[in-house]
Amino acid sequence: MTPPRTPARGGPCAPAPSRRRDDGMSTAEYAVGTAAAVAFAAVLFTILTSDDIRAELTRIIIDALRTAE
Repeated sequence: MTPPRTPARGGPCAPAPSRRRDDGMSTAEYAVGTAAAVAFAAVLFTILTSDDIRAELTRIIIDALRTAE
């Protein structure tokens, strides 16, 4: 009688041949994504705090509040 096959012997429970799985981001991808998000936030902060943009946004908000009355 032959012994039952086990995963260690390559039986039916053995894992399938390795296929590359990309279930999520690796640490390096998180680092790159975080750096990109910080750079984007810095650009937005610079744009939105400039005097011209701040004045235009203030005008838009005031006009919207006036039309709501």
